[in-house]
Formats: sequence, structure tokens, C-alpha cells
Amino acid sequence: MVETIVMRFAFNVARVLTTFFDHIQQQVPMTECTKKQMVFPFYKQKSLTVNFKGGDLSSDGGLLFVRQLDERWKITEQLVGVLDDRRDQRYIDHEQLALVRQRVYQVIAGYEDCNDADTLRNDPIFKGCCDYDVDPTGSALASQPTLSRLENTITSHELSRISDLLLDFYFAKHQRAPKQIILDIDSTDDPTHGNQQLSLFNGFYKQHMFHPVLVFDGMSGDPLVALLRPGDNASSTGVLPVVRRLVKRLRARWPRVKIILRADGGFASPALYKFCEKKHLGYIIGFMTTEPLKTLNKKNVDRAERLYNETKQKVRFVSSTLYRAKSWNKQRRILMKAEVTAQGTNQRFVVTNLQGNALELYDFYAERGQVENQMIKELKLDLQADRLSCHRFLANQFRLLLHTIGYVLLHRLRSELHGTEWATARMDTLRTKLLKIGARVTTSCRRVWVMLASSYPYQAIWRTLFDRLSITNLSG
Repeated sequence: MVETIVMRFAFNVARVLTTFFDHIQQQVPMTECTKKQMVFPFYKQKSLTVNFKGGDLSSDGGLLFVRQLDERWKITEQLVGVLDDRRDQRYIDHEQLALVRQRVYQVIAGYEDCNDADTLRNDPIFKGCCDYDVDPTGSALASQPTLSRLENTITSHELSRISDLLLDFYFAKHQRAPKQIILDIDSTDDPTHGNQQLSLFNGFYKQHMFHPVLVFDGMSGDPLVALLRPGDNASSTGVLPVVRRLVKRLRARWPRVKIILRADGGFASPALYKFCEKKHLGYIIGFMTTEPLKTLNKKNVDRAERLYNETKQKVRFVSSTLYRAKSWNKQRRILMKAEVTAQGTNQRFVVTNLQGNALELYDFYAERGQVENQMIKELKLDLQADRLSCHRFLANQFRLLLHTIGYVLLHRLRSELHGTEWATARMDTLRTKLLKIGARVTTSCRRVWVMLASSYPYQAIWRTLFDRLSITNLSG
């Protein structure tokens, strides 16, 4: 009898204490960590407690696809093949190939800063993709200082060889000569915020910056050039040597391929026109608005304004004329646009040596906006290629190339999704929906198990992509 009373008393005391501590625990703010556990008070049924003791989990299960694609095309292997490893091999812990893969794969997964490496060193998916033992007792990946040393030991000669690799990747992808190649040339501003070499003030952008120039194949979307330049360079500065080298290699590979240069008015240069004409290249390049050209276009403008006043609908006329600027040695064809909308009258001019209907040629020129609105945005915003925060200029050029190689891999991964809803998805969408999937990694004596989230909503597309990238189905 006495024992029963004691047990009931002890039970009631325990229940009261439990209720009391649960009440206290629910008052802890969401951001406060108590003994490395976080309690979310919105959940009323029980105490919803969170910690970081889940074990060998990764939030980047889809990165396996990137490594599988890299295995097919040997992108990172070729990159390491043009680098000189000047380290004393007796004292290294990480092979150079593993370092490059770790850095490029982190960029693809959205970890653009070398500092992120410190917390990703034991991520089992990253370790597996870099050929490390995924077991938690195995060696960790490289730390931030190791990756930073890699970036800061690159020489200008190595950078030149890496730049050539972009075209090598392009040739490997396009085994047959295309009917024509459209070289879309553009520059972009990269604001700087520290004591970085050749971070200079640009009067046009009104900021201290770098001024990279980029060249894409306008039809396939493949990057061909990613050159970092000092911040005070104009858009056209140094572009002619870049084009000359690019065209030389393209013509050496495909002597009869038709090549067209397409660029905005920042690249309008008589020297560039002359080069294209001498090498039998097509060009269509934006041109500045001058008073003589306004006079030549006045008839189009008057007609467009008159029609707009009658219909209140957008009106656009495009015509062409022969024109010779003072700095030119001959006349060249100028496309003249007159457009009137509710926002007012807009005139634009384009210089070209292409034959054909003026309106169709102008629309072809306007398609260069795809480079600025998608390709450069994906490179800068989705792959954070403007995260060039090293002190050395050469290290920042290396970073730009690493991010561009990340673009190459993701662009090719997207091409494998043809026929699916993600065939034209932005790269940040691919990362969010395809790469960012929770995974638990376990090992047995014969297997490494990667168990993905059962609630993942895109399993069908995942399996489709796996089949297309399967080693047994390789055709590339």
C-alpha cells in the first residue's frame, strides 16, 4: 500500500516537472540554441527540436549527375592537365584533380566562396564526387586555405592554356562542322569592393570594377571566351586580338564554316570591321546615333510617328543605307530603325556587311539580347562568376575561368534534359530542383548507399536523366 502511494506520488511529480520544463522550453526563441538544440515553438503537439546531429547527410544529392557528366567529357581532368603542380609531392594531402573538382563542384552547387569549403569538407556527396572515401572516418576534403593557395599559384601561361580549353570543349562537343557560327561578344561590369589589383574606376559605369569580355556561340550557348580586364577598359579594348585568336582556331578546325560576329555598339570599331572584311567574316554590330544618321532616318521617323498618331499602336520601320563615317576608308551598310510607342520615339542604328532584308537583319541583331538576358545573367547571378575577391588579378582570372567551366558542365547537363520540362530551365532552377535534394549516405562492405528523400517530387525526371547519363548508354 505504501509503495503504491509512493509510486503514484513520484509519477505525479514527474508529470508536473515535465509539463513545467516543456512550458519553459517552448518560451525559448526560435533562434536561440540550447545545448546545440533549437526549439521551434509554432509546433504545439510536442516539443519540435532541431540539431545538426543527423549524421552523414547531404543537401546536394543531385551533384552525382554533375560528376557523371564530368566523367563523360573529362572536363576537370583536362583542366588539371594544363596546370603545373609545383608542390613538393612528399607533403601533399590532396591531389590537384581533387582540388579542382572540389572548387568547381562547389561553385555549381551554389557555394561560390572558398570559405564554404571548411564546412563542406566532410559532406559525403562532395567527398564521393571527388573520389574520397565517403566514410566519416576517412580523409576530409581540402580546407579554404588550401583552395586559396591553389588559386593564387596560377601563372599567366597556365591561364592562357585554360582559356584554350574552352574552345577544346566546344570542338569535342561539336564533332561535325556547323553551318555557321555566331560569335556573340559582350562585356559586363564586375564591381569590386577591396584592395584588388587592376580594380579601377570606370567612367561609364561610375564605379570601381573589373570589366570582363565574354564570347558565346549564339546558337548553342557554349562559352568560348572569358577574359578578365582592368576596370577602366572600354568595351572594345583588347577585343580584336581575342577575335583574331578565336577565328584562327575555328578556321583551322573548320576552314569553310561561315562565321558572323554580333555585338552591341560598345564594340563598334573600324579596326574590327576591317578585320572581318579581310577574313571574310560577317558582322552585325550596333552603331552610335549621330546627327547625319538622324537626318538620313528622318523620313522613317516621320512616317512612323504619323502612323502611330492614327492608330495608337506600336509602329516600327527598318531600312538601310550606305554611309561613310569620317574615320572609315569606305562606305558601309547601316540599318536604320524608327520605332514609336507610347513611351516615345526610338532610333537605333546597326552597321553590317550582311546581305538581306533590313528588317530581318535587324531582328537577327536583336537576338543578341539572349546573351545578355540569359547567358551572362546565368554566369554572373546563378554561378556567381562576379565573386572575384582575390587580391591578385591572375587569381581572379582563374576564378572567372573556374566559374565558366562550371557553366560548361551545367549547360551540358541541361542539354541532357531535352524533351522534359527543364529543357530550357535557368541554371538556378536546375540547382534548386535537380541538385538540391536531401541524401543520406551509408556504407556496407560492398556498397555505398545514397538514399534520397522519399518525398522528392521530381523522381521521374531524375530517373530519366540517370538513364541518359548511364555509363552503359554513353554515346559521346
